[in-house]
Amino acid sequence: MVCWHIMKRTTVKLPDRIDAMLRHEAERRGITISEITREAIEDHLGTRVRHLKAAGAGRSGRTDISERIEEILASEVAQ
Repeated sequence: MVCWHIMKRTTVKLPDRIDAMLRHEAERRGITISEITREAIEDHLGTRVRHLKAAGAGRSGRTDISERIEEILASEVAQ
């Protein structure tokens, strides 16, 4: 989630189908509609900072991480 000190409120009109998809995705991911909307806008503008889940692989308890790191990183970049 992105935190700024000051956020502006913006109203967006969406077709019912897109609104339903947005609400479903927010519920599926357990985040707010505002969060998913900010993510989508940041992705579109190319300003979103993405954090790789593989960054915590050293604490995963798995012993095959070093052998699979290329596969793990490729799957995260593809998301």
